[in-house]
Amino acid sequence: MDTINFQDIFKSKFLEQTSSFSIVDSLIGLFASLVIGLFIYWVYKKTFTGVIYSHTFNISLIVMSMATSLVIIGISSNVLLSLGMVGALSIVRFRTPIKDPIDIVYLFWAIIVGILSGAGFVPLAVLGSLLIGAILIFFGNRIKVENPYLLVVRYNGHSIEKSLEHVVSENSKKHTIKSKSVMPGNEYEVTYEIRVRENDMSFINNISEMDGVRSAIMLSYDGNFTA
Repeated sequence: MDTINFQDIFKSKFLEQTSSFSIVDSLIGLFASLVIGLFIYWVYKKTFTGVIYSHTFNISLIVMSMATSLVIIGISSNVLLSLGMVGALSIVRFRTPIKDPIDIVYLFWAIIVGILSGAGFVPLAVLGSLLIGAILIFFGNRIKVENPYLLVVRYNGHSIEKSLEHVVSENSKKHTIKSKSVMPGNEYEVTYEIRVRENDMSFINNISEMDGVRSAIMLSYDGNFTA
């Protein structure tokens, strides 16, 4: 009858599977993904042209590159683990909306860096990141995004609509009506999408001084509007 001792208990496939684990290679991959992730962080902050800069999103790019690298290092020496990881990730649902298409580019860039660093292709990750970063900086500094504004005017009676339309058309390069609401008491609220000339918004003072205008508000607009 065979007996089981402590040596047989601790001698398992777990130790055999981790015997090929290289701490040095893993640290190199994680450190490379960290450094390149910091580079992605810097490029995103330098080239950001949106309305509200999200620091947490930028930090997540660094963490995403390192986490992806960690996953690739773990599954590179174990086929069963790789299949299990694919199954686990298939049930994950990301519900955070991405409004700017360029944010998807940075997400994809961070993931690719993590994959290449975890697989040991650090020179390729560095070279590709330098080239991508140079392209983003080159075009980011030359393409100026002209964000429109929303002008929300609340007024009494419809007799000033033509005067209001005249003032808006005279002081904007382009304008369109996004919504118009009629409220009790013969009160109206109209929302214009406006592209102003040379960021000159002084005409809003003229609108607020018009007879019948109760309020005039100018808001920065990123292209998404919900009535």
